[in-house]
This record gives sequence, C-alpha cells and structure tokens, in this order.
Amino acid sequence: MNKNYYQFYEVLNGAFKKILKNEEVSIDRATDLIVQSIKKDQLIHIFGTGGHSTMGATEMFWRAGCLAAVNPLLDPCLLPGMGAKHSNWMERTEGLAPTILSAYDVKKGETIIIVNAYGINPVTIDAALESKKRGLNTIGITSTSFAKSVPKGVASRHSSGKNLHEIVDVFVNCYMPLGDASVEIEGCKQKVAPVSTFLNSFCLHLLVIGSVEKLVKEGIEPPLWMSANLPEGDKENQKWHEKYNSRVKHLR
Repeated sequence: MNKNYYQFYEVLNGAFKKILKNEEVSIDRATDLIVQSIKKDQLIHIFGTGGHSTMGATEMFWRAGCLAAVNPLLDPCLLPGMGAKHSNWMERTEGLAPTILSAYDVKKGETIIIVNAYGINPVTIDAALESKKRGLNTIGITSTSFAKSVPKGVASRHSSGKNLHEIVDVFVNCYMPLGDASVEIEGCKQKVAPVSTFLNSFCLHLLVIGSVEKLVKEGIEPPLWMSANLPEGDKENQKWHEKYNSRVKHLR
C-alpha cells in the first residue's frame, strides 16, 4: 500500500479512536439535550459557521438516517460557493451571527449545535455567545488542540480571544490537527488531505446514534429520514415533511 495513503488512514483512525475513548461523557450529555428537545417537539438547530464547516450542517440535513427535526442554518454569505475569499471575510465579521440566528427563528429553550473544528472565528464565537444569551442549549463540535495553538490577535480570531469550547454548554472534541491537512509528502512543503470534515461528521453521527438509542428506549419513534431514492422513501418521509415543513426553512 502507498505509505501516504496509509498515513491518511492512520491520522483519521487515530482521531476516531480518541473521540470514542475520550468524548463519550460529552456525547452522552449532548444527546440528552437533543432528546429533550425532540420530546418537546422542538427543532435541533445546526450551524456550520463558515467555509467547509458548513458541510457539518448539510451532513445532518435531509439525509437518510438523520434526524428530521434538524434545522440547518445555511446562510449564503458563509458558503464557499458564493466565493472562497468572500466566505473567509464573512466568517471573520463580528456581529453577523445574531442576524443569522434571527433569520432562522431560533427560540429560547431549543438546542443548537455549532460546528467548527477551528473554533475561533468571529461568526463561530458570536453564534455561541448569542445562542447562550437567547437561552438556547448549546453544543459545540470543535478542536481544543487547534484553538489553543492559535495566538490571540490573528485575523481569523474573534476580538474577545475566546474559543468555542469555552462558551458552549457541552463540547465534543473532534481532535483536528493544527492546520487541518494531515499527510506530509516528501518534497512538498504543504501537507495535503484535510480531515476536519470527516471528524466533524463522525462526531455528529455519534450524536444521532446516541439520541436515537435513547428515544427508542423511551418508546418514542425517532423522527428519521429514509433515503428518497428508495421506492418507499417519499411515502415514508411524508409524515416528517408534514410535521416540520413549516418550521425548517430549507425543507420548503
């Protein structure tokens, strides 16, 4: 096997093992918040706060085996498809997150998952601070090892110098390495093969697994999407459309 292919596997596998070994208590606390919201017929908001972190929100939305109660905050200004540098500029803009939360009608007592493996940029920090201010239960998917390595005052940081994991009620460490890219190829200065999307997604799916387990134990049918590509998919999903269509902006 190509040693660099295997190196990529080893980095991912090592991080997955760390998450499973060290984050079970945090995952259990986070799933308690998710289950509590579902039992109250509340939405689970998820906000990938800029750049490729937005894929964390889309990963949880309208996907087979994922919770139908998920409301992704997909503001166009943060999506790389609207311009790569534009996305960078916007995620570094303080004061933007409160308007996005308002646009998606987040409510006191609901649960929000903030996904950003870096955990330092202004939209991320404002989203966490504003969510706490509005009385939401906050879960963060982030990397403390990365956040602690970036000094205060750099352009990508919030002026407060705070990190996502310091603000949220519950944080799950995704163990992203500094710089995200993971494979060092001889003769190439820049590492390749970023891992943050894999690690964020792994953590998020663990939250789904844990939440569904708890709901089933309580005799509650979990609101889960079936693949729309299966013959019976549209029919099975109809009841969840009817339940959530008026509240989840991007289902419409």
